[in-house]
Amino acid sequence: MSEVMRQPRVQKVVVNIGVGDAGERLDKAQKVLQMVTKHQPKITHAKVTNRDLGLRIGMAIGCKVTLRGDEAETFLRKALATREQRVAWYSFDQEGNLSFGIPDYTDFEGMRYDPEIGIFGMDVSVVIQRPGYRVSQRRIMKRKLPKDHRMTRQEAIEFMRTKFKAEVVE
Repeated sequence: MSEVMRQPRVQKVVVNIGVGDAGERLDKAQKVLQMVTKHQPKITHAKVTNRDLGLRIGMAIGCKVTLRGDEAETFLRKALATREQRVAWYSFDQEGNLSFGIPDYTDFEGMRYDPEIGIFGMDVSVVIQRPGYRVSQRRIMKRKLPKDHRMTRQEAIEFMRTKFKAEVVE
């Protein structure tokens, strides 16, 4: 029983495109995300005001899609294929999460360049956790997670090497 609870898994994959402003570019970014993930994107809003960048709180600045379960793993395999199964070691954080960028949506298999849309890159963030992590997130009877049950950078790197055949570049 305890061995099953120690097996890491992909909790979720978040695909994000930040465009910096609302309007036509945001609509095109949403179209790209829908083509790549086959899901309806959600619009992200600015959390702070930055006069130098022309941002106000609540302004629409990008879009994202959150994938879970089998869809998340399938998309992650496609995303890693665009990078030739290579990920840099510094893409992993201390909790074992992984983030990397894809410079152009046409890198995905089956995607063609559309002159009306243009070129859009995206950020892919992967959350790798063990079963039972919800104990630290739930509202009722919330508890701290034991140190040995948390993911580390090294464990996440090993998980990506074994499950996804990814090459982690030093």
